[in-house]
Amino acid sequence: MSPVKTAPAELTAGDAALRTKYLTEVLDLLYPWPCRTDGSPGTPIAEYLVVPDARRPRLLVPAESRKVAAAAVRRYAEPQSRAAKLKRGAVVAAVRTGASAVLLRDRVRVTGPYSSSIDGYLSERLGRELSVSVHIGPARANRKPVLQLIGPEGDTFGFGKLATGPLTQTLVRAETAALTALASSGLTKLTVPRVLHAGEWRGLPVLIQSALPVWLPRAPLTPRRLVAAMLDIAGCCGFTTAALASSPYWHELRARIAAVSDRPECAGLGPAAELLVKHVGDATFRFGAWHGDWAPWNMANLADALLVWDWERFATGVPIGFDAVHHELQRRIQTTGDARDAVEQTVRRSGELLAPFGVPPAEREATALLYLVDLAVRYLTDRQAEAGARLGVLGTWLLPVLIRRVEEL
Repeated sequence: MSPVKTAPAELTAGDAALRTKYLTEVLDLLYPWPCRTDGSPGTPIAEYLVVPDARRPRLLVPAESRKVAAAAVRRYAEPQSRAAKLKRGAVVAAVRTGASAVLLRDRVRVTGPYSSSIDGYLSERLGRELSVSVHIGPARANRKPVLQLIGPEGDTFGFGKLATGPLTQTLVRAETAALTALASSGLTKLTVPRVLHAGEWRGLPVLIQSALPVWLPRAPLTPRRLVAAMLDIAGCCGFTTAALASSPYWHELRARIAAVSDRPECAGLGPAAELLVKHVGDATFRFGAWHGDWAPWNMANLADALLVWDWERFATGVPIGFDAVHHELQRRIQTTGDARDAVEQTVRRSGELLAPFGVPPAEREATALLYLVDLAVRYLTDRQAEAGARLGVLGTWLLPVLIRRVEEL
């Protein structure tokens, strides 16, 4: 498993302030009273280097061991650009050689009773010595502490998620259930993490999963391999068929739309969804499972394995092909940065994207548009706009294209 999604290369002053505030919140959560994170005298629990600094915190790196610190940085995320790779290499070299004392000046020293800390909880539950590295992510409604668990020899053996509010509690429990179900589903085309521990700490759900070897050399990913893996997931819990209007999927989606009907954005979304289903008529759809957030940053292709993580949106009974549409949309947004055009181009490619999934030609564009309805409802339900998510305001990118394309069917 890879611990995080990549963050933008530059942060605004507002972003930096929010990250600094979130860093304080995370430390208070992981090291509650009587633990102290201000360097007060007491029994040492942990010491962290703040990368790159306290004003723009992205990663807390254990400072007690150079070997552990280097592993924490090296396996924190796969850089998406040459510049990012060079920066990561510089930080790894700094912590490995001891130069971090000069280059990484900001530190957090934690003192107090070990048993009251997240370190103590995890060490006891997993039955081994460990160090914790903490990712400080960008603003999102589903943001939660993501913990990289590292052994004394620098081996990353697990990643943990600790829920906070109601949404993240739901997601952590959902991912636990998904990974438990997938472990016995007979998948052959992809590799998913194993659950190492699932429980509660101070009343909050905790999920610890095995670390997938994302640090191994990557191999080019062919469309055939990606489709084969998505089909593997689609059928892992069986298939069903039904007319869309009478399907359990539409019944549930309609209820989700109704639950956010008070939101201004839903004034156009609800009618568009109804018009889309009316247009489809009595056409029979095939339903199966989907990952729910199959994006380029949630996977790694090796020579002999396709690794896929972040299963908190896994669901069954959805139209076949949703994963392919989602992956294409996220890939385009990541590549171009133009979210509105990415929606437009993804819908235009729906025929090509959905053909390998056996979706009849007449239903392919409707399937892609139905996926967009589903995604929009997710954003509204999660309140991504209120959380400050970069694409939280749907009226700037997703809804205009969705509504127009439905009206043009």
